[in-house]
Amino acid sequence: MKVLVIGNGGREHALAWKLLQSPQIEQVICVPGNGGTATLERCQNLSLAVDDFAGISQYALENGVSLVVVGPEVPLAMGITDYLQSQGLMVFGPVKAGAQIEASKAWAKALMQEAGIPTAKAAVFTEATAAKSYVNSQGIPIVVKADGLAAGKGVIVATTIAQAETAIDSIFQGEFGSAGNFVVVEECLIGQEVSVLALTDGLTIRPLLPAQDHKRIGEGDTGENTGGMGAYAPAPIATPELMARVQTTVLEPAIACLRARGIDYRGILYAGLMIAPDGDVKVLEFNCRFGDPETQVILPLLETPLVELILACVEQRLGQMPPIAWKPGAAATVVAASGGYPGKYAKGEVITGIKEAESSGVTVFQAGTQLNQQQLITDGGRVLNVTGIGASFPQAIAQAYSGIKLIQFPGMYYRKDIGHRVLK
Repeated sequence: MKVLVIGNGGREHALAWKLLQSPQIEQVICVPGNGGTATLERCQNLSLAVDDFAGISQYALENGVSLVVVGPEVPLAMGITDYLQSQGLMVFGPVKAGAQIEASKAWAKALMQEAGIPTAKAAVFTEATAAKSYVNSQGIPIVVKADGLAAGKGVIVATTIAQAETAIDSIFQGEFGSAGNFVVVEECLIGQEVSVLALTDGLTIRPLLPAQDHKRIGEGDTGENTGGMGAYAPAPIATPELMARVQTTVLEPAIACLRARGIDYRGILYAGLMIAPDGDVKVLEFNCRFGDPETQVILPLLETPLVELILACVEQRLGQMPPIAWKPGAAATVVAASGGYPGKYAKGEVITGIKEAESSGVTVFQAGTQLNQQQLITDGGRVLNVTGIGASFPQAIAQAYSGIKLIQFPGMYYRKDIGHRVLK
């Protein structure tokens, strides 16, 4: 079968790479793809925009595409699934109504409250004065969030009242575009974050391995928030007992509440969790798609063919599938970013050393790259994900770092402490 993957990041490179490991996959087409997907065997890039629904649909129907897998949140929030399904195509990814769980933090908060899902205390505002007054009444630290999609950057953890007020002003003044029509102000939860990506067919929901992302740009988890600077799986803090609690208090109530609202949600439901020092679990956010860079550490450990799991979700028979099989050991990925990210950064820098790195045993998932006349160049803030696998975390992390040291491009930056919590 032919599968079309929507998106151009490291997550989409990982999805294409994993799908191609299944014998029933004849070809993967990436829209628009990147320099990594351009050079994968039996994979091709198609130069269409992710919001060109008519163009994507026309290509899929004319070229015998059996399945469309949507990577990023923006086309899901715009209704790509609804459109392609209306053209008779099979799509993995929730419909527009379901994608609101990521596209609007206020909507997601209301759903959590309705479903009785444990989450941070919060309030939603449409203008700055009331939001600032609330911040003053609550005190600090406090979290200020743009309501809509802001590429992982619309969350400010304020440690002073002035910082919170500045964040409120910048969101309402349009720093994150239409994402800032509403502001969500919520209590600051303390603990460790864990990403639980779960597959669902709208009736059954099954978690993948728990992962831990490193969101801050700086070592020691300092500095600005990013889309993610590295990750590892399976996160040891998410014990089997904790995962059982997440299943019954978070995942199942969320799907039941979506169904009660008449939303047929098929795809990934990703719960961003905060695990308090006492083991208490609260939901920070829900996302409607595979996490990035979590996908780059989860898929290398997946034993069950990915396409079988995806088809079971799309065809609503996930409950009949055997338990998901995993390889033993651990995976870690380190993100190589452009100098200046998450602020301004250069593009078009020449990348070298990927072949040497892959010869050393790592898998390099490309993100912000493109092929320019057979020359691989940078084309984004997060450029590469260098993934190591090992019998233990120290082995997986050491492999990732030995691989990334073989790669160069001008201004390349990466954190030197990915996985620091599991190396203690």
